[in-house]
Amino acid sequence: MKNNSNHGLRGEDQPKKESALSSLDARFNQTLRNVQGLLKGRTIPGKVLLTRRSDPLDDSSLQEHSPSYHRSFSSNDAGTSDHEEKPEEAESTSKPNSNANANKLKSLSSNAENTPKEVQKSTMGARATDSARLMKFSKFLSETTVILEKLRELAWNGIPPYMRPNIWRLLLGYAPPNSDRREGVLRRKRLEYLDCVSQYCDIPDTERSDDEINMLRQIAVDCPRTVPDVSFFQQAQVQKSLERVLYTWAIRHPASGYVQGINDLATPFLVVFLSEYLEGSADNWSISDLSQDKISNVEADCYWCLSKLLDGMQDHYTFAQPGIQRLVFKLKELVRRIDEPVSRHMEEQGLEFLQFAFRWFNCLLIREIPFHLVTRLWDTYLAEGDALPDFLVYIFASFLLTWSDELQKLDFQELVMFLQHLPTQNWTDQELEMVLSRAYMWHSMFNSSPSHLAS
Repeated sequence: MKNNSNHGLRGEDQPKKESALSSLDARFNQTLRNVQGLLKGRTIPGKVLLTRRSDPLDDSSLQEHSPSYHRSFSSNDAGTSDHEEKPEEAESTSKPNSNANANKLKSLSSNAENTPKEVQKSTMGARATDSARLMKFSKFLSETTVILEKLRELAWNGIPPYMRPNIWRLLLGYAPPNSDRREGVLRRKRLEYLDCVSQYCDIPDTERSDDEINMLRQIAVDCPRTVPDVSFFQQAQVQKSLERVLYTWAIRHPASGYVQGINDLATPFLVVFLSEYLEGSADNWSISDLSQDKISNVEADCYWCLSKLLDGMQDHYTFAQPGIQRLVFKLKELVRRIDEPVSRHMEEQGLEFLQFAFRWFNCLLIREIPFHLVTRLWDTYLAEGDALPDFLVYIFASFLLTWSDELQKLDFQELVMFLQHLPTQNWTDQELEMVLSRAYMWHSMFNSSPSHLAS
């Protein structure tokens, strides 16, 4: 009798479940407005909120932290690889949207209940997973042919600093996945860069056009202003290297030429590739300690990696920068769907997203967060590959809504001042990881439901 009774209850529950799914879309927007409320106050590193785990946490479930430029791997360098669950998310998008959304909402609510235990496990197991994560990276890199998809999944959550130069070259497609070809390709590309420098930079102004002279002068003005709070970038030789990289890139990309902001994008590459030769914090580096051959190699790697990065977002820097304008519009729509009170308040105050978000997309947040966090953020950028421009919208929405409550209390002038000088100076990896976690979650929810972003 008990079994029959249970069977009857399950039979009655089935129509209710179907009814709930059919009405899900009507309630989905309101639920999303509450997402931020669910996340408030949760200091959970990584993407713990994304999926419910019935199995014990694996070694790969803790968050990578790599805030400094040291080439040693400390106890802070443990990290999650929950991003490895991303393919499962992708597979779920082939199912009907209502089922996918229902599963994600169920996952979100169930994780809200299980959060404390998972945080406790993360904290207790962080130190123990350093070696496990290092072994995964080492295994991938030791393969004759690196499987880039697996490397991207692991790198998304942060890369050990001393492995970062090699992994960035691979993720950007500058170094080939095949280890037998890698050294030869890098040697050839570095020589090609030197030829370009000789052809474009080591010539008198009399051999340049007026446009080229003006462009070179603008680069010379911008280089000393680049990352002014890091003393390393104030060294004359560093600025000269940066100038050569930017001018060579601009000459070889006439569709856009040099645009202010590209100087910022070169700085993470410069720091990462110099870390192969210089120890300790970047604040204590002196580029004059390096031979000219090593400096040339660093410049070449910066040039080619900058080129690879910008190849995927060329219309961000062509005339009128239409790519950035398009992404700013998407950001505005996404914020409106996720946090309607903030969106409405900003609109009532007459604040346009272009007034603050244009710089975010132009410089990829380099000017908005402490520089020691930039390379960690860029691990995720480069792991996204070709999907980066669209994912930036979710990162920037998450970044903005970090201050949801504060923004709603400010008038127009206060909003402008606040957004131009965001209080991130004391940020650590934890705040950055929360931004990335929310971005990943919202991307998982919205990317398979594009109609929810329609006006």
